[in-house]
Amino acid sequence: MEGRVKGNTQFVTTRFGNVLGSNGSVIPLFEKQIREGGPVTVTDPNIIRYFMLIPEACKLVLEAGTKGKGGEIFVFDMGKPVKIADLAKRMILLSGATNVEIKFTGLREGEKLYEEVLNDAEVTKPSFHKKIRIAEVREYDYFEVCKEIEDLIDISGKFNNMDTVRTMKSIVPEYKSNNSIYSVLD
Repeated sequence: MEGRVKGNTQFVTTRFGNVLGSNGSVIPLFEKQIREGGPVTVTDPNIIRYFMLIPEACKLVLEAGTKGKGGEIFVFDMGKPVKIADLAKRMILLSGATNVEIKFTGLREGEKLYEEVLNDAEVTKPSFHKKIRIAEVREYDYFEVCKEIEDLIDISGKFNNMDTVRTMKSIVPEYKSNNSIYSVLD
């Protein structure tokens, strides 16, 4: 058939935290807020995130693509998470700006204080590089997943958000609806 390629496609996945300076990174936002005299907005004084540099993220993706055999989930060791408030304070200090305040705006709906690259049931094993691990995750039965997806499509057609999220949580029980109306389902 036209447009089809014979053979098997092999997939690899990478998991990592925030990439400093990339689209959506807090760094450009904080820079702009500092330049404009503040305030620098942080959702919560205790919120923490993992960070890595753009070259590190690129290298992880390239390493996974070239050394992966298919089916692996590569997890990058990003060290210790960083308090976003500390990052904001440091950026203000390094900019030389004075009288720039930090304003805490409160967690957004669904936002977590901390991020998880792995859930509690997952472990990792070594790979070809000391800073890259391979996640060992729960395996799913293909036909069972197909049935669960059909059920999810059916329930979503009823436009009842609580029932839809309840069904999603039965498929992915590790998911927690932090700081949202769906927390009652956790």
